[in-house]
Amino acid sequence: MTSDSEFDHIRPYCGKEMEAARDRLCQSAEFLTLFSQLTRLEKGTIIDSLKSIRTRNEFQQQFFGPAIQLLMASTTDGVTVEGMDLVRPDTSYLFMSNHRDIILDSAILNVLLRQHSNKYTRAAIGSNLLINEWVTDLVKLNSCFVIERDITVREMLTSSAIRSRYIREVIHENEDSVWIAQREGRTKDGNDRTQQSLLKMLKMSGPANFVDNFKELHIMPLSISYEWEPCDALKTSELYTKTVGEYIKTPEADMNSMLTGLSDYKGRVHFHMDHITEEEWAQISPLSSNGERIQALADLIDSKIYKNFKLWPNNYIAYDLLHSGNKFVQYYTPEEKQKFIQVMTTKMDKLEGNISLLNNIFLEIYANPVKNKLNL
Repeated sequence: MTSDSEFDHIRPYCGKEMEAARDRLCQSAEFLTLFSQLTRLEKGTIIDSLKSIRTRNEFQQQFFGPAIQLLMASTTDGVTVEGMDLVRPDTSYLFMSNHRDIILDSAILNVLLRQHSNKYTRAAIGSNLLINEWVTDLVKLNSCFVIERDITVREMLTSSAIRSRYIREVIHENEDSVWIAQREGRTKDGNDRTQQSLLKMLKMSGPANFVDNFKELHIMPLSISYEWEPCDALKTSELYTKTVGEYIKTPEADMNSMLTGLSDYKGRVHFHMDHITEEEWAQISPLSSNGERIQALADLIDSKIYKNFKLWPNNYIAYDLLHSGNKFVQYYTPEEKQKFIQVMTTKMDKLEGNISLLNNIFLEIYANPVKNKLNL
């Protein structure tokens, strides 16, 4: 059971922990100020909404879900979804997705799932993002479970085994689904790749037979596409620093990324769910080793994420600018191109460094999804 004590250090809150965490949030001046600024709700309204919360389900339905819907309405030009017909309300799934925004990727998914009467997900979050008490309370009230970071190799083996068992137990209990990124941390350069180490971790629990092991998890590759990446300038700055020197991430930087992702404009947003068919499993099964099967499964998940990624005019514009060409000029207007260049220029002018290199890094964030789809 996912309430077993072996999972205490990674699982979300349950029982009396819920009420204690709720009360702490009601008394946290920093949380109330930031949440009020994000949602434009009065602090008293936030406190009143929290006071009636007793369960994680109530927290998502009555508090966090409605707050995310407010942000979707104020910072996007609409969220669309495809593939929801593949999701059964009576089944738990492992949604494995590309990862662009710390909070919103899983939060918007949960809103979409609930709108279609499907199960919420318990989302994986890195321990490095548990910056302070109120952030920890917020995510654990919202059914997040913790992926431990910055630990030794020996500790990582133990942690991976526990995470593997926990994820499988969540699926087996059939109360919730699970969301996990296809790689450790967000994709910074727009080049989404499934880490084989993640699949190896998942395989650590379950049956010995490779296909049976993974079929138990009901994997659903999920492709998330933001027309405007809210953290594109922050990602550009980080990648630039790594290119010319050493980048040291701080808790303040993580907090800034979380708040920027929630508050900044995203344009149109698209979620596309997919599944792995019996025919595709049948192609993986006869491979000669588990190493080859892991590689094949990672490639399959990548191909579905690339295929289903919604390419916006910005993506085509960035590709053409990066390659000094007009290969995809039919997919955007001169006005859209001018707007993209203006936004990029405004953002890059605020950063210090070689402007040509900064521009190229920024363009690659938007152009790489086009490259990946072309490579299919």
